Amino acid sequence: MNFKKLTMIAVLAASQTALVLPAGAETAVQVQQNAGTVQGVDNAAASAVTNNITSSTNNTGNSSNSGAASTDGTTGTAGTSSTTGTTGNAGGTKGTTGTESGTSTTTTTSGQDSTGSGTAGTTGNTGNTGQGADQNGGTTDGTSTSGQTDGSTGNANDGGQAADGQNAGTQGNEGQSEGTAGGTATTTDPQGITATGSTTTGQAGQLILMMNSNKMYQDGKLYLAGQPMAVKNGVSYVAIRAMVERVGLKLTYDAKTKETIIIKDNNELRFKTNSSSYRVNGVAKPMKGPAYQYKNTFMVPLTSITQALGIPYTVDQPGKRVILNLSTKPVATFSVGPTEIFAGETTVNYISQATSPNGLPIVDERWEGKEDIFQEAGPHTVTHYVQDSSGQWSDPYSITVNVIKPNEPPVASFTTDKEQYKMGELITITDQSTDDEDAIVSREWLNDRKAFFQPGPQTIRLKVTDKHGAVSEFQKTVVITNETLYTEDDFNKLFTPVGDKFTFNGGSVPSWKTATFTTTSDPATLIRSNSPETVYSEGLLYQETALGSTRFMLHHVNATNKNMQVYVIATNTMLDMSSTINIQNFGMGGPSPYATGHGRASVMRYFDSMTSGSGRQDITLAPGESKVIMTNINNIKMKPGEGISVLADAFSNYPVKYSVIMLDATKDPLQSLPFLPALDRDVHNRGTYPNSVVNMSTDEVLGSTETRIVLGDNNIDPNLKGLDGIYGTEASNAGNFGVLYKIKLNHVAPNTLITLNPRGGVYNGIFLVNGQQVQAANNTQDVNAPNETSVLYRTGNYEQSVEIWYTAAPGSNLPINLLLMPMPQMKQ
Repeated sequence: MNFKKLTMIAVLAASQTALVLPAGAETAVQVQQNAGTVQGVDNAAASAVTNNITSSTNNTGNSSNSGAASTDGTTGTAGTSSTTGTTGNAGGTKGTTGTESGTSTTTTTSGQDSTGSGTAGTTGNTGNTGQGADQNGGTTDGTSTSGQTDGSTGNANDGGQAADGQNAGTQGNEGQSEGTAGGTATTTDPQGITATGSTTTGQAGQLILMMNSNKMYQDGKLYLAGQPMAVKNGVSYVAIRAMVERVGLKLTYDAKTKETIIIKDNNELRFKTNSSSYRVNGVAKPMKGPAYQYKNTFMVPLTSITQALGIPYTVDQPGKRVILNLSTKPVATFSVGPTEIFAGETTVNYISQATSPNGLPIVDERWEGKEDIFQEAGPHTVTHYVQDSSGQWSDPYSITVNVIKPNEPPVASFTTDKEQYKMGELITITDQSTDDEDAIVSREWLNDRKAFFQPGPQTIRLKVTDKHGAVSEFQKTVVITNETLYTEDDFNKLFTPVGDKFTFNGGSVPSWKTATFTTTSDPATLIRSNSPETVYSEGLLYQETALGSTRFMLHHVNATNKNMQVYVIATNTMLDMSSTINIQNFGMGGPSPYATGHGRASVMRYFDSMTSGSGRQDITLAPGESKVIMTNINNIKMKPGEGISVLADAFSNYPVKYSVIMLDATKDPLQSLPFLPALDRDVHNRGTYPNSVVNMSTDEVLGSTETRIVLGDNNIDPNLKGLDGIYGTEASNAGNFGVLYKIKLNHVAPNTLITLNPRGGVYNGIFLVNGQQVQAANNTQDVNAPNETSVLYRTGNYEQSVEIWYTAAPGSNLPINLLLMPMPQMKQ
């Protein structure tokens, strides 16, 4: 071989670069056009066609040594002395401990180029085997650096040396011939995947996954996944990271939940090893098979990840390929505000949220139907298009804007049943206010009394406001004559609605007759934790052991400078058997800074739970085990100055120790309990009291004369006696807070009014009257002692029995009186 030919061979060999593919890496490899071969891609034919390379004597074709076997040494065109090489070039196979020679050969069957027509050299000598460099104990593919064949002699250059081999015993690259410029040679790689000509690399916007292979093609580039596509139990699996990155999305890992996270279109997708479902924004979606890990590669079902990412795909079974269609168009999304758009009034805001799958900038946009202010009510369709810097336009994105008529202010109006009334005559007012959207949010009345007791004109006013803030006012004047129908006291007894209050002479109440009862008690242990009522530091508020029926009354205020929580912890005192606690009724109010408000709420919810069963819960304690119970109490942190009230009924089959604690909201109650100090009591009450369900019954006819029922005065109704569970000292349940009274009035006279009259201060609570809740007083009003009373019930024209259930509302004042009085005779 002369010096000139040697020089030409050396230059051509140097112009081709060895392909470096770390084993197992997800690496992109650019298929070079008309410049050589990569991964066994034969470009000679393309070069011959594109560049019209001709030679009168020796035409040079390119051949590559790649992986397990190479294909025909392709010739140039119109060669006069070139003949087909009869023996192909063999590349290296597996390197196991450094280098290992590849010895397989492939014989060509045709000496004709797919695009050229010249003849080739007489013989094709087998090239030297590729060698893998030993790194981390193994070799990778023996990849050809050059595959030039001399036209006249058919000699092949040596196989190139692999630059990297990270995994021991890694299988050599497939000796697959992939014509990138129209070649038609078809070969089969060691995994059985057939690729024909340029069809492997796909079209723009496609991602090609090769079956049983870790190869992926996108936009003329070859990528390698961490593991080949695999079939397991009839389900095709792919390496999620490689695929997601090709789609252009970010993949992260949540070490706490051990989930792989993908964010797409503001949706969060979570996949987890060994799970047969994935979650989209917390909602589980089924998969055809469980995800799994293999050699540090996370594998998920192909159908599941494509469904999750919204990627359509087709399967090319003959070509052993899965073709994913990735849109390269920009996406034109937008939002419209505000929520309500009024014709001729509202300026509309359009917020574009356009994106490009390729990350290209949006350079232009087009709108249809867009108006800053819509002049006509009704639906209006707005369509948006965007263009990215590559020149592609998006598909249209449309939103229908519902434009509503401009708001019309409400119309305030009311009627009275008459134009002229006697003093003390009931005035019936009928509200007839209207709004075009039926959206009146407030009504403010002025002087809307049910009766007047002074003669002369009286003007009643009403102001209504709709949800948009529009206001309307209306007024009407009625005339009050000099005649009297009812006195004010008689009128209130007859016409004050149940739950409302009225003023009377409360100073006379102590002189009223006191009703007498037959009283029994149920054996229910009351645990009252109400001291210290104002808590200045974390600690043990109360602790007691109880068995069987147990009632709880809690009332505490956070006076620390940090957020606190109150817990009730139950501990099984038995060391050899389990204990069961049945929570039967439960009511809680707060946290709130208003004591009477959260006290009233706790009674209301306690009575609610009796009828609805909402408070019921069964708790099992293992021997010696402690658990936080009544967890609604600690669901919300108590801010400084806020208080809570709790009423509950429970039953345990064995003795249970109950601990009530207040603790810094950041601390664990079960871990903290053994170290908490017992807090000193204040002037309020705490203690454990037996027989806390009091049954009162009378057969006396009540209501024909003024009669009172006295509760919580420690005289007619004595305080329950008990013990302080922490100090072991005697305790007296002042006011009998936490006691449930079941009062049965077997004979109530016809036309009797029953009211609540506080005697110790303000009161705001709930009563059950014949099974119906009655609030004293309505609209969160407190009833004040001693000259206000709130209506609880009226009997009709016949005698009847009335049953009243009552438990004192925490935060209110005792004692109270229930008043029964005859009503005045009705007049026409």
